[in-house]
Amino acid sequence: MRKFDSKTAGTYAVGDVEVARWEQYGLGELMPFHAMWYVVAPGASTPVDRHPELELSIVISGSALVQAGDDSAEVQSGDAFLLDGDEDHALRNRSSEHPLVVFSAYWMPSAAADASAAPAGQVARA
Repeated sequence: MRKFDSKTAGTYAVGDVEVARWEQYGLGELMPFHAMWYVVAPGASTPVDRHPELELSIVISGSALVQAGDDSAEVQSGDAFLLDGDEDHALRNRSSEHPLVVFSAYWMPSAAADASAAPAGQVARA
């Protein structure tokens, strides 16, 4: 077992967002995906992001408004959302007092997975 401690992880700031990527743990080719967790300050938003990877995110704590393309969805602790590759997206922390914590796994889609991916904007409730 390997433990990844958020309190001692190397992080960096992107605006009001604190990001910790799993690459710092030297997992290299052991994982079939990349992963990170990030913390959005109370009342703050992530910058608009766009990348070719699919991204599956799970809200660890807090609540947010997710804007993805022309869709938006409210998410809270325990909710998950899947972002399509090349889809503009941003999150806004809905709380003015508590940070938003999100775990994300992301990977390049294969041709077969791309064809069967769920439509963007669907939110799964845990």
